[in-house]
Amino acid sequence: MNAAKFLSRRNFLRSAACGFGSVALNAMLTERAAAYVNPFEPRAPHFAARAKRVIFLFMAGGPSQHDLFDYKERLKVEQGKKPTIPFADRELTVGLENSMSLGPMSPFAPRGQSGMIMSDLLPRLATVADDICLIRGMVADNRSHDQATLQMNTGAFLSLRPSMGSWVSYGLGTENQNLPSFITINPPGDVRNQGAAFLPACHQGTKVNAKPGGAKELPIQYLNDPTATEADQRRRLDMLQSMNRGLLDRVGGDAQMEGVIESFELAFRMQAQTPKLVDLTRETPATLELYGVGKEPTDRNARACLLARRFAEAGVRFIQVTMDGWDHHGNIRDGLPKMCAQTDQPTVGLITDLKQRGMLDDTLVIWSGEFGRTPWSQDLSGTQPLEKHGREHQPESFCSWMAGAGVRGGLTYGTTDDYGFRVVEDRVHLHDLHATILHLLGFDHERLTFRHAGRDHRLTDVFGHVVKDIFS
Repeated sequence: MNAAKFLSRRNFLRSAACGFGSVALNAMLTERAAAYVNPFEPRAPHFAARAKRVIFLFMAGGPSQHDLFDYKERLKVEQGKKPTIPFADRELTVGLENSMSLGPMSPFAPRGQSGMIMSDLLPRLATVADDICLIRGMVADNRSHDQATLQMNTGAFLSLRPSMGSWVSYGLGTENQNLPSFITINPPGDVRNQGAAFLPACHQGTKVNAKPGGAKELPIQYLNDPTATEADQRRRLDMLQSMNRGLLDRVGGDAQMEGVIESFELAFRMQAQTPKLVDLTRETPATLELYGVGKEPTDRNARACLLARRFAEAGVRFIQVTMDGWDHHGNIRDGLPKMCAQTDQPTVGLITDLKQRGMLDDTLVIWSGEFGRTPWSQDLSGTQPLEKHGREHQPESFCSWMAGAGVRGGLTYGTTDDYGFRVVEDRVHLHDLHATILHLLGFDHERLTFRHAGRDHRLTDVFGHVVKDIFS
């Protein structure tokens, strides 16, 4: 295209975008708008749901269940002795040649009327023990952080699959058309963990920074356009969307392009409502104190949990809050109590706040890492005293808990061996956890599918059983 033609085309597009287009252009816009199908339209699940929404509190790094939820007298008695590592004959055990049995670092005690056994490191969680269901028999398939995190979030660790939040968004749509149906607060670095993969791209997670670094940094990037009025932005967007949909018609459908189109529309709608939602000054001093906002070491996680409640209240279907820092290969006696202090009050503040507002009855709250930690210690240098040791990764068994939305509060489900390594009763694989989450949302996990590459895919792949024993 020569310069004259380029300038002529550019001027036409500018005039059309500013509202001076032809009658034909307006007719084309109207026709395409009428044919548009909103992917966020609220949809009914397969059967009556107990949960309307999910808040997933992801403890990235792998919390130590032996120091928090799964007390083993044997570890206390044998502390400092050489352990028997069950997989040493078939897997590399880098860093474990200097390992010893490592007992719990803090006393355990029964909590609540249910008598749930819990560590003193979580004093606030102990006060709501009768509201949570502790799953002590969780199992994953990979001991690498990246792959295990991917499996926790998407159900697979070797291939690109849609995340949990994307499946929920695809299945249910959203109750608020001015907000995404999937919000991820302080997400993991790998975008695949909140991605939509082969689902329409509009179902991927929208990233929110709970504590921006400065006055010019927004909780949601690129949301505002200070260069134009709302009316001008709408006219520009109408023209751009017309061109995008015209291209989409010609190529016969493209999931990524459809996601871009919807993202533009959603971003325009979000400009009106989101600033109010992320403004925590609208909360009462009592609520801010409940979560631990404005004080250390809880402030960052407190803001994230409070934002999760606000987004849930506004109609978002799936909210993930990532609280990282649980990877304690060394000096766990110093690191783990610090993480508990950062997360205990915000987490319990969320449970308490939801309960006070009557939202816990239809909000499913999940707390979990990607795996747990070993019953033996780890000293990579081989020179540290036992009190400076940490724990290795353990996917063979770990602990998660759930609350709300028809889950049995006060129940402890699952048992590990006396060494705390393998599950011996009521095993719950990650696929089972995913199937159970979808069931509480009203979905048969085998029927929530999407056709891709010649077959129907689902969050649980070809696995998964609903753990109905944990339902109230």
